[in-house]
Amino acid sequence: MSDRVVLKRGQGRPSRAPKRKAPARRKAAGARTEAAARTLGLTIISVAAAVLTVGAAWLYDLPGKLWLAAANVVAGAGFEVRDVEVTGTRYMARLPLYTAALDGASDSMLLVDLDDVKRRLENLPWVAEASVARVLPDRLLIDVTEREPAAIWQNNGEHYLIDAGGRVITRQGMQRFAGLPLIVDEGANRQASELLALLGDYPAVADQLRAATWRGERRWDLTLDSGETILLPEGDANARRALDSFLRLDRESSLTGRGFASLDFRVPGQMAVRVSKEPGAGLELLKGTEI
Repeated sequence: MSDRVVLKRGQGRPSRAPKRKAPARRKAAGARTEAAARTLGLTIISVAAAVLTVGAAWLYDLPGKLWLAAANVVAGAGFEVRDVEVTGTRYMARLPLYTAALDGASDSMLLVDLDDVKRRLENLPWVAEASVARVLPDRLLIDVTEREPAAIWQNNGEHYLIDAGGRVITRQGMQRFAGLPLIVDEGANRQASELLALLGDYPAVADQLRAATWRGERRWDLTLDSGETILLPEGDANARRALDSFLRLDRESSLTGRGFASLDFRVPGQMAVRVSKEPGAGLELLKGTEI
């Protein structure tokens, strides 16, 4: 019997049609096809049985063991968590998210408690909010909103990254956030939001700020890059009036960069200046100057 010749578009020479498979090859291919069909059939049967079992358990309120058995059947048919997709991260490592997501009692897609996964994720220091979705047959989708780093808090010689609400986020990898305001002393973290709001309205001061120290649980000292410390009065309104006066006097008399140790605005309507860091030195220079 002669071979059939097939012409393909763009070819100058004809190519021979592929020979028919030998009986042995056809037999092997058929066996593989039958095996795949049997596997698929068993999977469909298993899933169908699980669905019926789950439906019965729900309909008749049968014991939890039956539900667990059904969930295990479904997991055995391929419906178990094998992939976790995470979105929304900017700063934090993803490994803690994967660990929290997979820390449940079972990997069966039916037994994954999405609310419990959400709670575990939101217990992580970096996570402000999380959402979790189930995508059959084997995937969890996780989207997180991270806490926004707002300041570095120094207390008892330790440094902590905090958000605007004063919650500690981490003590690791602080170098990345060196440009954030440094706030100092016990309780300073609890006042971070008020300080940040104040600095937000006075960018000329914020741009020069080296550190803000919370004094006596009632007021702030602001240390500038040029070395001066502004002693603010107690209360937000008084602090704002003091900063208004400081900026005006700095424009008129160049207060910064002249070697002053401190600029004291604690007495309303007055400014006292210390010209040396030694206690009492030079305090009379501008003491009582009306502002």
